[in-house]
Amino acid sequence: MTHTHVAAMLTLAAFFHAADSFASPPLPMAKSPEEVGLSSTQLARVEEVTREHMKEGLVPGAVMLVARKGKIAWYKTMGNRDRDAGDPMRPDAIFRIYSMTKPIVSIAAMMLVEEGRMQITDPVSKYLPAMAGMKVGIEKIDAGGKPSIESIDPAREMTIQDLLRHTSGLIYGGRGKSAVNAAYTEARIGDRAVNTQEFVARVSKLPLRFSPGDRWEYGISTDVLGRVIEVIENKTLGEVLEERVLRPLGMVDTAFFVPAGKLGRAAQPWPRPGIPPSPRFDISQKPAFESAGGGLVSTMEDYLRFTLMLANGGEFHGKRLVGKKTVEFMTADHVGKTPGLPPGIGFGLGFQVRTMKGEAGMAGSVGEYGWSGNAGTLFWIDPKEDLIAIYMVQVADDDRVMLRNQFRNMVQAAIIQ
Repeated sequence: MTHTHVAAMLTLAAFFHAADSFASPPLPMAKSPEEVGLSSTQLARVEEVTREHMKEGLVPGAVMLVARKGKIAWYKTMGNRDRDAGDPMRPDAIFRIYSMTKPIVSIAAMMLVEEGRMQITDPVSKYLPAMAGMKVGIEKIDAGGKPSIESIDPAREMTIQDLLRHTSGLIYGGRGKSAVNAAYTEARIGDRAVNTQEFVARVSKLPLRFSPGDRWEYGISTDVLGRVIEVIENKTLGEVLEERVLRPLGMVDTAFFVPAGKLGRAAQPWPRPGIPPSPRFDISQKPAFESAGGGLVSTMEDYLRFTLMLANGGEFHGKRLVGKKTVEFMTADHVGKTPGLPPGIGFGLGFQVRTMKGEAGMAGSVGEYGWSGNAGTLFWIDPKEDLIAIYMVQVADDDRVMLRNQFRNMVQAAIIQ
């Protein structure tokens, strides 16, 4: 969105803290979705489908928003914040955003790059020496069918860029069944009870899944990046994010836990009948491990502020976090065609990036970018269409991909001009 468009949306805080009604919106609002080239009929279908999902038990409640051409085109708060308690969803509900933490941390990292305090081509071991000796783990199966891991030297060292674009060889243990994956699971990587220093100490003893730069695979790369930021700044990640990103943008409800006074606003998952609930971290407890890859909670208003900063080339409400060229660099494709990503989809420095109109399995524009979270949250920014869309829910692992892809497809279908 242009600077003018963003400026027109700066009174969002008053809007979101007002009643959930568009009767007298305290900011420029579209008279109808059609005013900004969207179909009200199609967006009504999104609401209808979401209501059906609530009846089926897939979605306890949702806060959904589409902004285009500097105006809020469509905004809905539906269902329950806490279905067990019978509490209705509210516009300022606080959600576990999981991997939507990654773009926020990536911006903080690039602020350090802009200041000349690190380069993305730097080896990770420059800041985390314990990771200098990491080996690639090659799975072997012995005559009895038992797997083992053979260690070999990587072709090159892991860099900061590898962490930002997930080409590091570091993985999530639960996303595969290899012996290397099992090693990550057994080491309890991501344990909220250990701090980031101990986290890196555990990781440094594990094998890499592949040599850095060989391919893309989603994993704990951003968590390691969070520790790099801590070392450079000599502060906790939470302190760095608060000072550099959250406070400047006015993201007052984004943090690594929810304080007691705000727990009545926390959105809670609800188990689908017949399916065990997906484990979700306890947002009331301040963790020792501030996960750069998935530990933040946030609200619709807060995350919209973050997306407006990105859409405006790194600046929001007179506060510039990064330069325009840095945002362009971060939202360019850094991986090319690679296993693990769908056709037509690439990955930048903290964001999924659309590289082709076709092949990807859903409509979209070349150059649109965004990311999602493990509990179903989603955002994307489409510079070509001057559009931001955000989907805030807390749903089961089994349903999250279908729900967010459905939301994305249906919103794309609402673009008529």
